[in-house]
Amino acid sequence: MAKKTHKGVRLTLSGSTAFSQLRPETRDALNAMCHVKRYCAGQTVIHAQENSDFIGCVLSGILRMQKTLADGRAHIVGLLVEGDTFGRVFDGAAEFNIEAATDTEFCAFSRTDFEALMMRSPDLERAVLLNITDELDRAREWLIILSNQKIADRIAGFLLLLCSRFRDIDHMLKPGPEGIEVKIPINRTDLAHLLGTRPESISRSLHSLSDQGVIDILEPDRILIRDAKALALAADVDEFETIATLQDLLKNHRVEH
Repeated sequence: MAKKTHKGVRLTLSGSTAFSQLRPETRDALNAMCHVKRYCAGQTVIHAQENSDFIGCVLSGILRMQKTLADGRAHIVGLLVEGDTFGRVFDGAAEFNIEAATDTEFCAFSRTDFEALMMRSPDLERAVLLNITDELDRAREWLIILSNQKIADRIAGFLLLLCSRFRDIDHMLKPGPEGIEVKIPINRTDLAHLLGTRPESISRSLHSLSDQGVIDILEPDRILIRDAKALALAADVDEFETIATLQDLLKNHRVEH
């Protein structure tokens, strides 16, 4: 069972992508209605077709949005990380299971209170709309990644997506003189469900990219990106935008050191 803190826990929401532009009074109102919940890896937070009574904002860890198909196969349709919000406002039941892929902590707001605050706070309404737009953008990114026929190309796209989307999460990326070290935040089974393949295919494809000199496998969950251009070509994404993103990460690393 999830652990819960007492109501009224103070939460710094300014670092959340979803809530970074809120007025102080709106953020204070959210803080006042916040419950912090903790789930262990493997626990279900919201069941598909369930009318959840809260809206969540991830504080730490990874949540997976998972759909079980009619034949029993599980497919992960997206990941939720620090700063992401989840839950449906002014709407019906959830379409997917939301499960803890790792030990996870999130802030839960009463859905009724959150909706009432939205009605009187245009800045919160705007933040929710921006979050929905971000979700649509991420869904399009996943479609591009999954359109690749080769599993190695899907993995290439996933690694680049980690660099672009998770670049502000401290423990996920580590730029260095030889390239960018990426920590894969989910286990091989979840990664296989996310990319539409099997765990053994993930391993073979990673070793194929390593043999080509594109990446180094430091540990099963730690990858060093050596050749950003080759990775972008494999993933069939904008080569110039990708290289600019990775160069920016490396530049910031050099400035900090």
